[in-house]
Amino acid sequence: MHRANGLPDIFHPLWPFRKHMPPRLAVLASHPVQYYAPLFRTLAQRLDLHVFYAHNATAAQQAAAGFGEAFTWDIDLTSGYDSQFLRNVAMRPGTDHFAGCDTPDIGELLEAGRFTCVLALGWHLKSMLQGIFAAKRRRLPVLVRGDSQLGTPRGRIKTEIKRLAYPLLLRAFDGALYVGERNRDYFRHYAYPETQLFHSPHCVDTKRFALAATADARQRLRARLGIGANEAVLLFAGKLIPFKRPLDLVDAVALLRRDGLNARMLVAGSGPLEPDIRKRAAELGVTVDLLGFQNQSEMPAAYAAADLLALPSTGRETWGLVCNEALASGTPIIVSDQAGCAPDLAREGRVGRSYDMGDVAALAKACTATLTDMPARAEIAAVSEASSLDRAADGIIAAVNALGSRRRLSATSEQLQ
Repeated sequence: MHRANGLPDIFHPLWPFRKHMPPRLAVLASHPVQYYAPLFRTLAQRLDLHVFYAHNATAAQQAAAGFGEAFTWDIDLTSGYDSQFLRNVAMRPGTDHFAGCDTPDIGELLEAGRFTCVLALGWHLKSMLQGIFAAKRRRLPVLVRGDSQLGTPRGRIKTEIKRLAYPLLLRAFDGALYVGERNRDYFRHYAYPETQLFHSPHCVDTKRFALAATADARQRLRARLGIGANEAVLLFAGKLIPFKRPLDLVDAVALLRRDGLNARMLVAGSGPLEPDIRKRAAELGVTVDLLGFQNQSEMPAAYAAADLLALPSTGRETWGLVCNEALASGTPIIVSDQAGCAPDLAREGRVGRSYDMGDVAALAKACTATLTDMPARAEIAAVSEASSLDRAADGIIAAVNALGSRRRLSATSEQLQ
């Protein structure tokens, strides 16, 4: 490849210094997300980062996404790193359907930004594909990071289409960042090259949760709810929607109470199943404290007040970042074996347990086993820190550097021919 003046890049006066300049990474993201903002800030301290957002969700759109009420996040999601919102020309803007993010300007912006690499956070939106193929046309290496797993409920036709199309689609990516064991298996299933896989664990701001989930926070919330010192509190955190199966935890708490354990349920979240939870709890004689939607600054207290977190979800829960938040807060976890995080976070006997999804008796048994043999806080902290912001950033930077090295070798070879 030659410059406009006819000279190869290796004769440019700044060539000796280019390899010492930090990589310039463009990130293609759907919208500001509470889990990604801390990671972007961490990355921005270590490389030249710019995030392109396809959509700026309104409070009403947040409610429509399943949270149950209109809101805006109460923590800053866009400071500490460079970002911009793209022009979205979609007829019905949103992140809940493929055509909801249509950003035709991304190609020109990638070219003008002189980026060395592009990271796409999935390929589920039109805007993502626009950015991916715009980068490929400009010979920019493209990374992808997501949390897809095998076994997610799909129709037969969609499964067959994926079987045929995905091995071809994934070839568009020069590297893939897997967030956990099942996500790695997903890429392997579609014959993605092992040498192009990099580990970047799913993460949350562990320090923020650890600092806020204090003994005082636990005492204050439990006192406000009238929770006795000897009562075991089982927390459900998330949207109250069918695939998360919150009613399973109501049934499990009823079994624990039948067996003599003084237990109650705490719910941090809202959604369409709230009336069903109230009804089932009343029928079974289970005390359920429904906090409603809890914003980010309120969540550490909920984790601190609980004795464990339960995630009863189906395989549609491709990870379960509430588990990362709970562990960062020092709270053990019980996870359905179908949830994506189960092999990575719910390590048997260490910081919690996993059980067969839908088996309420097994869920109750796992809760009892954990409550009677609570893991040490140091052990919980060790598992939590294995999925820290720094660990996730390490994986992304390793992938960016690896792709940059390959690109430089290829360019040098072309120039010297």
